[in-house]
Amino acid sequence: MALNFLYSFYLKRVVLLDVCLLALLYTIRIFAGGEATHIVISYWLLTFSLFFFLSLAFLKRFSELKNISGTNAAMVKGRGYFSHDLEAVVSMGTAAGYLSVLVFALYINSPTVAMFYMRPHLLWLIIPLLLYWISRMWLLAHRGLVAEDPIIFAIKDRVSYVVTILFGAVLLLAR
Repeated sequence: MALNFLYSFYLKRVVLLDVCLLALLYTIRIFAGGEATHIVISYWLLTFSLFFFLSLAFLKRFSELKNISGTNAAMVKGRGYFSHDLEAVVSMGTAAGYLSVLVFALYINSPTVAMFYMRPHLLWLIIPLLLYWISRMWLLAHRGLVAEDPIIFAIKDRVSYVVTILFGAVLLLAR
C-alpha cells in the first residue's frame, strides 16, 4: 500500500522507475491474490508477469509519447519522458514483452510443468499466441491506434478476446 501511495504521488514522475514499479505493483497483486486464496503462485508466473506487465507499462508510456509527437510539447506532462525517448521506450518495451514469452517457454521445459499438465507439449501453442498479441499491440500503438492505456484497449479489442479464448483452450487441452 505504501509503495502504491509513493508511486501515485511521486515515483510515477521518475523515468524508468515508474514503469518498473507499475510492473511490480501488478505482479504484487497476483502474489497477493495467491496469498488471499491460499494458492501457491509459482516464481515462473511471477517472473512472466513482471516482464509482461513491464512491456504493457512501456506501451502505455509509448502511447503517451506518441500522442505528443507532432505537437510543441517536448515532455509528457507529469512524467519524466521526452518526445525523443520514443525509440528507447519501444526497444525496452518490446524486449520486455518478448522476455515474458521466453520465460513462458522456459517454464514449459521445466520439470514443474509435468506435475500440472498431462500434455505439456501443447503449451507450445501458447508461444505463437503471445508473440502475435504482443507484436500486434506494439504495431497498433506505433500506428497510433492504442490509446494511452493498453489494458482498456485490450478489453475493447475483439482480437484480444480471440487470443485469450485460444490461450484458454490450449490450457484446457494441455490439462
